[in-house]
Amino acid sequence: MSIVGLVTALLVGVAVGLLGRLVVPGRQEAPIWLTVSVGVVAALAGSIVARLAGVDTSTLNLLNLVVQAGLAGIGVVLVVATARPDPSDSP
Repeated sequence: MSIVGLVTALLVGVAVGLLGRLVVPGRQEAPIWLTVSVGVVAALAGSIVARLAGVDTSTLNLLNLVVQAGLAGIGVVLVVATARPDPSDSP
């Protein structure tokens, strides 16, 4: 994977991680650092999947961005939707 691919995955992951909290309505129990981390890891996984599918990931490519954003979005939504409240926060 090239530097361009890594930077693109990092930027896509951070953006999707931050915006993904807005998708699920209500109060989110997942902290921001968790959604951003999941977004970055899923975007990197998306870059690997795109590379395995034969997409050129060494340059900016729309298909690569779509795969990265798609996997990052799915990962962030799953984390936000399944996060449970911390039992120590209960009164």
